[in-house]
Amino acid sequence: MSEPQAASPASPSGTDTDPAKAAALRLARSFGYEEVEPEEKSAKVREVFRRVASRYDLMNDLMSGGIHRLWKEALLDWLAPRRGMHLVDVAGGTGDIAMRFLARVDGEARVTLCDINDAMLAVGRDRALDAGWLGEIDWVTGDAMALPFPDRSFDAYTIAFGIRNVTHLDKALAEARRVLRPGGRFLCLEFSRVVLPLLDRLYDAYSFNVVPLLGRLVARDEASYRYLVESIRRFPDQPAFAALLKDAGLEQVRWRNLSGGIAAIHSGWRL
Repeated sequence: MSEPQAASPASPSGTDTDPAKAAALRLARSFGYEEVEPEEKSAKVREVFRRVASRYDLMNDLMSGGIHRLWKEALLDWLAPRRGMHLVDVAGGTGDIAMRFLARVDGEARVTLCDINDAMLAVGRDRALDAGWLGEIDWVTGDAMALPFPDRSFDAYTIAFGIRNVTHLDKALAEARRVLRPGGRFLCLEFSRVVLPLLDRLYDAYSFNVVPLLGRLVARDEASYRYLVESIRRFPDQPAFAALLKDAGLEQVRWRNLSGGIAAIHSGWRL
């Protein structure tokens, strides 16, 4: 894991922030590499996750060789959970982050898990029941772009491998800031841009050849996993995403690269 990197200061309109906004607009109009109208994208993404929900966690282990578990622990290390904290985990359907968070504070905290997809939430409830955490998590069906919570409701907001599937990043980030209390922390774990020479080519070869094959053999759904690979390439890189966080009003924005930039954690604060 690399040392945290700071985002550049916000730039006047028409300069450094424009590439970030352009990347966000491209993401809103893309379903993987397919061009779609923004109003169509949410329904198409929901259908992807409905289809893969039952094999989602297994596929995460297979695709990453289990490394996604270390990335999630790194997210929680940076969050530093404390007793009494109220966390909202957005797009957290299967409950992985929520249950890891609760385990770190021996259940002495509150978690609200919000996901737009009922099939993912159903898998999460089953997992939480098996792990003994079902009653410690509030399960809410909701959209990251229009969260069903009052202003200033939470001490921390996490989203892991979900934000690249949101149609309008600016709306989701504005909502994240809105529901955080002053002094609240935003943390996002997402696939990002590889920064190590040679690793980028190896990663591309693996992503575009092995991941869809695993999707076909294990999840019986090659198309959905091809979309997931393509959506990573459409997502803004680390500096561009950091610029969008600053545009949303979050402060002290930093990021940490994981595994050479295959994934990254972005941090910001509502001050």
